[in-house]
Amino acid sequence: MTEQTRSGFVTFVGRPNVGKSTLTNALVGEKIAITSEKPQTTRRAIRGIVNRPEGQLVIVDTPGIHKPRTLLGERLNDLVEQVLGDVDVIGFCVPATEKVGPGDRRIAASLDGYRRAKKIAIVTKTDAAGRDDITERLMEVDALREDWDAVIPISALTNDQLEVLADEVLSLMPEGPALYGEGVTTDESEEDRIAEMIREAALDGVRDELPHSIAVVIDDIAPREGTDLTDVHASIVVERDSQKAIIIGHKGKRLADVGRRARVGIEELLGTRVFLGLHVKVAKEWQRDPKQLGRLGF
Repeated sequence: MTEQTRSGFVTFVGRPNVGKSTLTNALVGEKIAITSEKPQTTRRAIRGIVNRPEGQLVIVDTPGIHKPRTLLGERLNDLVEQVLGDVDVIGFCVPATEKVGPGDRRIAASLDGYRRAKKIAIVTKTDAAGRDDITERLMEVDALREDWDAVIPISALTNDQLEVLADEVLSLMPEGPALYGEGVTTDESEEDRIAEMIREAALDGVRDELPHSIAVVIDDIAPREGTDLTDVHASIVVERDSQKAIIIGHKGKRLADVGRRARVGIEELLGTRVFLGLHVKVAKEWQRDPKQLGRLGF
């Protein structure tokens, strides 16, 4: 990169499932945050680094803001609040495919509490909406606040307007040197990224309350001596025995499928062949248990 002129932190907020993690991955140019159609997929503040000739953006991907029903939900909302208090720019996301609703209005109004941050509105998923819907959404979003520094429609899937968004966000950042080295795209550890890949595979096809009940713990990662193989052992944690049966599936078929799909991304990340050993454990009502949440990293 040439000499850095601007750098800082941006986070994208909005209801669950408005495309925040997909947008983060598209801007970084690499998958650093898992995505799913299930609400509250993101559970940590994941940092993605975007290096550009004129500066560096550090994107902090956060959980969607929602009405919590468990202690885990409360802690995720607290995490979002903490991040919002620290960033330089807040990008408020609304999908072009849905009318602005009470949840959007509540989140937009809550941004009053973060006067330090500059604010932009982003209409996401424009690839899935018609021109009239996009126009209507832009007008609805623009009317939510009077202090937007910009209102930008984008599609993270087709990369439409992503350069415009990155340029706008960077222009709002304070002057300063890069915060991370040029080759860094995230500060997530390999262990955390592997756990998330496994959770993403486990989320696929499950429904009702099960997605919220799934957590993943990495038990061990080690190269197998004398081979190009890496052994990865992990536990998929659920809250009830009935959920354990769903994850494992008939004769272990579903768990094997989870392992096959997760292994593809893990091998790409580690650059070796991988033996992935998955075990399913029950930690009763872990979302509501402070001790269990602590053991699982929340």
